[in-house]
Amino acid sequence: MSIGLLLLIILGLGLAGWLVGRQRAVASVAGDIRKLHSLPGYYGHTVFLMTTVPAFLLMIAWTLAQPVVIESRIADMIATSDIPEGSSRGLVMADVRRIADGLDAVVARGEGDATLAAVGVEGADIRARLAEAGVAVGGEVKPSVLAAALEYRALSGTALTALAAVALILALAGLGWSISRIQGEYRARNATEAFVMWLLIGCSLIAVLTTVGIIASLVFETAHFFRLYPAADFFFSATWNPKFGGGSSLGIWPLVWGTLYVSAISLVVAVPVGLMSAIYLAEYASKRTRSWVKPAIEILAGIPTIVYGLFALITVGPLLRDWFAQPLGLGSSSSSVMTAGLVMGIMVIPFVSSLSDDIINAVPQSLRDGSLGLGATSSETVRQVVLPAALPGIVGAVLLAASRAIGETMIVVMGAGAAAKLSLNPFEAMTTVTVKIVSQLTGDTEFASPETLVAFALGLTLFTLTLGLNILALYIVRKYREQYE
Repeated sequence: MSIGLLLLIILGLGLAGWLVGRQRAVASVAGDIRKLHSLPGYYGHTVFLMTTVPAFLLMIAWTLAQPVVIESRIADMIATSDIPEGSSRGLVMADVRRIADGLDAVVARGEGDATLAAVGVEGADIRARLAEAGVAVGGEVKPSVLAAALEYRALSGTALTALAAVALILALAGLGWSISRIQGEYRARNATEAFVMWLLIGCSLIAVLTTVGIIASLVFETAHFFRLYPAADFFFSATWNPKFGGGSSLGIWPLVWGTLYVSAISLVVAVPVGLMSAIYLAEYASKRTRSWVKPAIEILAGIPTIVYGLFALITVGPLLRDWFAQPLGLGSSSSSVMTAGLVMGIMVIPFVSSLSDDIINAVPQSLRDGSLGLGATSSETVRQVVLPAALPGIVGAVLLAASRAIGETMIVVMGAGAAAKLSLNPFEAMTTVTVKIVSQLTGDTEFASPETLVAFALGLTLFTLTLGLNILALYIVRKYREQYE
């Protein structure tokens, strides 16, 4: 039984319980709902929640714990001789999981479990079968690794069956127990609201736990990377030259420089244009003008990034090359930092403009009236009263635009190229951290190699960079709030 089918069955039980609970409550007072403590719907809500929520929580906990338990049981199956030099048993387990998922894909193609059994632990043609199913395996599939993958798949199937049985038993138990408690004097509304309150508290923690999980996964895989590659070379080398199979130079600074360079150019374009358009729309434009100019600017945010990339590749890049780079002797390629930065700046203009416009409109009109009443002109009011009061929100808008620019990938791939280098020439091709994360994790690669695991170190670096921008913005906001509150 699949997880999706199990969810539908539990939801079906919950809906049936809602109907039964509601009818039982009405029947307990002989149809006179005035004698009920709560409205009939609350009794149904109680049954529904007690049927579905405990089963769903069990499924979530089971799904999180299952891989850890299974891997702890099969880790010893991997022979020491089958662990590549410089790798570890934990890293090889990543290949075991990929092969196990590939075996599921092979079965899904109609080859059946009998075919998998015929393959055996030698796995002479397992790579070909996995490739046909769309699963790429970088290196040779060792016998013990294949045996561990087969066992991993078998245990996962057994665990899924056990989960379905336990979850259904728990749902049925909750259904029966909640229905047995329904009586006319039962405080169903109080129980439902208390249950929902704790459920909302748990949901509010999802964002926090998700952030913790993302950071933990990045830190865990980054630690694996630094076991295979020296941290000093990663942080202090100025050369990025990955070579699968050994001999790589994985210095991060060319990627960080390209990321900051492209993002800086995009902000130089987006911040002045976006802020000035926001000031015009909020302070000077008529309602008729605002009604079509603001939506026209916001359309830019809805254009797919691949379209921006094509625009950079076909139009902006050749234009900059023919008008500036070649006449000035600065380069002859249409892929450059300036190309990606200009197009990315156009893309993030709506982030600055729309948010700044909303913040400026939120400034109390009394501040404007007081300034004008003291004899200040409209421009002086905007410069000396409105903008300082709206500065915290404007900083937030600029930060959002910067984060969007730092995380962009497609425009950089098509507009700036993929060359990792340290250069001040804006008409040279460069690349960013996000582009290299994608390139290192795609293709026929071995997950346990440092050339692949470096993507997690790059991701952690990008997270740290964004966190630093948030801290800086928070400092600026607090400093200027003290002056105008």
